[in-house]
Amino acid sequence: MFAAHLPPLVESLFSLLAIVSLLLAFVMLGSRWLNAYLGAFALQSWLIAVLSAAVAYYGGYPELYGIAVLTALFRGLVLPYLLLRITRRLNVDRELHERLSPSASLVVGGLLVVFAFVVANHLSTALGLGGTVAVLALTAMLSLKLIGFLMLVVRREVVSQILALLVIENGIFLGSQILVPGMPLLIELVILFDLLTVVACFGVLVRYLIVHAGTTSSRELTRLVG
Repeated sequence: MFAAHLPPLVESLFSLLAIVSLLLAFVMLGSRWLNAYLGAFALQSWLIAVLSAAVAYYGGYPELYGIAVLTALFRGLVLPYLLLRITRRLNVDRELHERLSPSASLVVGGLLVVFAFVVANHLSTALGLGGTVAVLALTAMLSLKLIGFLMLVVRREVVSQILALLVIENGIFLGSQILVPGMPLLIELVILFDLLTVVACFGVLVRYLIVHAGTTSSRELTRLVG
């Protein structure tokens, strides 16, 4: 496996990028301001783009340079811009309907990271990858997925839930770049364009909520049941 045969300096670089990406998820988890969410997500996406370029350089996967450019463009610029336009049109700048306070969310998020580390450590040991950057890659991937799911549960603003889905996808993407960098280019492209579809669909959903429910809280989606 690629992650099992890296020089110490390269491992340190990959570890730094993964850790900072995870910390940016905590920025989103510990804030009520949607602009903070967008800024943290954009920076996280740029770091993942840098990670893709680094994997391409050190691992000899030239197709990942294209993925790095597309990641920086779509995740780091286009998606945050589209979400920023949605928040400005709706005149919504903060989370108003959270089920859990930011401080409590950070505590739960920390526990989820510990759980992710334990699972990643066991998996890496079983695969003979203990002590490599693979442990950190698995930890970051599982942690971002769990934190994304936590945001889906505790945040009710539709824009917050869009970002939660994007954080989950960022976690999968980050882990795949380190663990399985040879993933076919077509699959990566499909994932990137799926994100645009998700944001577009949620944009329509937000407009529906504003027109018919007068709010951007996902609680009002219960009116669609039945």
